[in-house]
Amino acid sequence: MQIALKVDVDTYRGTLEGVPALVADLGRRDITASFYFSLGPDHTGWALRRVFRPGFLSKVARTSVVSHYGLRTLMYGVLLPGPHIGRRAGHVLRATRDAGHETGIHCYDHVYWQDNVASRDAAWTQRQVMRAAEAYTEAFGTPARAHCAAGWQVNSHLFALEDRLGLDYASDSRGSHPFLPVMDGIAAACPQLPTTLPTLDELIGVDGMTVDGAIDRVLDMTATAPASGSHVFTLHAELEGQQFRAPFMRLIDTWRERGVDVGTMARLRRGLDASRLPRHAVVMGELPGRSGLLALQGAAA
Repeated sequence: MQIALKVDVDTYRGTLEGVPALVADLGRRDITASFYFSLGPDHTGWALRRVFRPGFLSKVARTSVVSHYGLRTLMYGVLLPGPHIGRRAGHVLRATRDAGHETGIHCYDHVYWQDNVASRDAAWTQRQVMRAAEAYTEAFGTPARAHCAAGWQVNSHLFALEDRLGLDYASDSRGSHPFLPVMDGIAAACPQLPTTLPTLDELIGVDGMTVDGAIDRVLDMTATAPASGSHVFTLHAELEGQQFRAPFMRLIDTWRERGVDVGTMARLRRGLDASRLPRHAVVMGELPGRSGLLALQGAAA
């Protein structure tokens, strides 16, 4: 079984603190992962507007948002100006690449994308994606080869843009196996490698589940290989790179003891023949432990 590690980097603090910690921990185990960076201003404080969204307050209570993100991060965009991550933390981005890890685009402005993209038009979507693409090129000196949408929030225009950019793959959705996406009449050629496993923050606190209990649940779910032969596990620099470092390393070490092949999304993509991938609809729906709607792999199209 192959498990690809998809690291979402949402914040300035996560970039400065969580990413180097993960790079160090994985480096000691000779494991490479895929890091997807938020590349523009950190406006995490804007997320407080989600207080009226169904399920948001319960998730905040379960996952100790203040302790994980820090009070300063929660003030960015509200009481403090949001630092531009790509410019102020570019050295961390390049050090991650230089350590052998894959890098790609998560977004330009995480909260702005996550809270708006589902209802926006092609022009708005193009501006946001191109800002992220340009910021990536500014930071790394080369174009990005992959995109992984913040919060699994999408619209059909995103899939057309990923084709136009000639990306190797994207991971904008949740599902069970790689596929080619169809949404609102747009049938894209860029393969989707969806997240297939629950994230730790979706499990912790549900029915009293602890962090270690969440790790055990993921281990149970990966005890045998799925039909596709692979899983995608999404982690966050702000969580697994900080307070959840030790439990996450237990997950990694147990997978390796079981003989699981842990590596990058790019390696998973190289093992696929895009011309043979099934085509599936992308629909907006709910998942246990996460508030709001997100992009899900739907029925075969």
